[in-house]
Amino acid sequence: MCGICGKVGPEAISEDELRFMADTMAHRGPDDAGYHVQAGMGFGHRRLSIIDLDGGHQPISNEDGTVWITFNGEIYNYRKIRQELIAAGHRFRTNSDTETIVHLWEERGEECVKALRGMFCFAIWDANQRKLFLARDHMGQKPLYYAVNGQRLVFASEIKALLADNPGLARVDPDALKEYLTLRVISDSRSMFRGIRKLPPAHTLTFQDGKVEARCYWQIVYEPKQHGSEKELIDALEEKMLDAVRLHLVSDVEVGAFLSGGLDSSLIVAMISRITQGPLKTFSVGVPYQGYSELPYAEAVVKRYSTHSFARDMKPSVRRDLAKVIWHLDEPADPLAACMLFISEMTRREVKVVLGGDGGDELFGGYDRYYGNRYVNYYAALPRLLREKVLGRLIRHVPDGFWYKSLSHKLRWMHELSSLEGGRRYARSLSYFYFPPAAGDELFGPVLKQASEGFLPEDSISGYFDDAAADDLVDRMLYADCKVRLPNHSVMILDRTSMAYGLEARSPFLDHELVEFCATIPASLKVKGRSLRYIQTELARRYLPDKVIDRPKQGFSIPLNAWLQGPLRDWMEELLSARSLEQRGWFRPKAVRSLMDDHLNGRRDFSQQLWALMILELWLRRRSIR
Repeated sequence: MCGICGKVGPEAISEDELRFMADTMAHRGPDDAGYHVQAGMGFGHRRLSIIDLDGGHQPISNEDGTVWITFNGEIYNYRKIRQELIAAGHRFRTNSDTETIVHLWEERGEECVKALRGMFCFAIWDANQRKLFLARDHMGQKPLYYAVNGQRLVFASEIKALLADNPGLARVDPDALKEYLTLRVISDSRSMFRGIRKLPPAHTLTFQDGKVEARCYWQIVYEPKQHGSEKELIDALEEKMLDAVRLHLVSDVEVGAFLSGGLDSSLIVAMISRITQGPLKTFSVGVPYQGYSELPYAEAVVKRYSTHSFARDMKPSVRRDLAKVIWHLDEPADPLAACMLFISEMTRREVKVVLGGDGGDELFGGYDRYYGNRYVNYYAALPRLLREKVLGRLIRHVPDGFWYKSLSHKLRWMHELSSLEGGRRYARSLSYFYFPPAAGDELFGPVLKQASEGFLPEDSISGYFDDAAADDLVDRMLYADCKVRLPNHSVMILDRTSMAYGLEARSPFLDHELVEFCATIPASLKVKGRSLRYIQTELARRYLPDKVIDRPKQGFSIPLNAWLQGPLRDWMEELLSARSLEQRGWFRPKAVRSLMDDHLNGRRDFSQQLWALMILELWLRRRSIR
């Protein structure tokens, strides 16, 4: 895993410029640095050595120096590709997966990405064509940002490198800000910065003669469905998962595993233990607060597979770590980032590579909203007058519950969604617990409203839902999540927080061949009534204790609602009572104060909304953003 950067344009490019950019990402590649400059282009690289420890220096070229690459990621099938290329007459100087891509480019050009199985972003400069080629992996595990100014394009693995090259890019995109508050994600291809774009997953980009052209090279297709008995499909899924896990163990250094105690990471640990010999190092974090700690479930897996366990408790010191979170993420994020930063620091003390369970929810249907939206369909089938004149009035009289998953909130969620259809309905099911349009109208101040007039944040979700190559409602929801929430939320956070400590995090569930197979599993075997991720659960029964399988879903996070009423209360008050809120004109201070009062008085859980505003304020202060 590495950090890459580069420039292409008519002006002279110096190695010092590239070094300045790359140094902002030294955490991504603490083992080595390299640079290449020639007329009209320059590449920079920071390396984390995982494969071919001695010979994998970058940037690297083909035999005659006409093709150069800077690469971030891992290609798990590189050995197979390498043998095919040697048979075709190519000569290799190293044993790295990076050099494989160079020769694959010579053979297939832009189609080279279709042969790769792994996580990656890379840049290729073809001197003969005077062409820059950028590529990002199928599921967006590795990041790639760029900025274009006339005949000049600059790219990097992280936004901070682009800001180091051009501080003038530090201007907020009001559409991205509005999207972040509505959905808690910033969708492709925008970023929180007006002049900085991100290359979407499964996309390539060419820059030639000052022209930018992006194209999609892969899609998730949910039809036709797999046929066979339930047992046959579980057997096939097991084979596909074992193959993906086996590939993700390719490394010249020791590999460990995250173990949250949830179904996804526990199943990955179990499969690694089946494949490998010797004790596996596993890493777990607990939150010593009421029922938040998942350590007892992780310990059950540790006991079954005799792993070498490393476990620690996380306490409300999250405030102390947020400056580091903001620096590494470059954009605001939710509490998951603080948790992931904590476990990544602990893990890096022992291993350089770690496997985790990211992506399981989006493959198999692991969120309540997947069956909740089916209930909305049933409710919406009732006559409109009955819903609006009778049931809606009854629901409004149900006593408020504090927790956002209380009965009253679920009923109001269902009632509001019933007035919408298709992608609009699914998008609202996500924004409802943050700042949907009505709440946004109350919160947003005149400056933000004017700057983002006409922009509808929910469009990024609804468009993918409506365009999905799927017939079933569940599959459409899964597709929208795989395209928007997964790469721009949990996967993005995993990359930044692990790389903050030079730790390579791999996610077997995001192997694109496994994703393709899971997409064609009948939706009825993913969400079965109120049973979420049904087929994955049945597979897990072959590997895991019932205690882990039958537990309620929790998720890796902190008890934010309680901490904002307790140890983080004063800090929240300081951040959200600041005059800067009013001075910027983005938010109405009275609306923010109302959210705080309702939360602190126990009337309603607004912890997620308040956290979003707190982190945004902290991000603005620390980034000195206009």
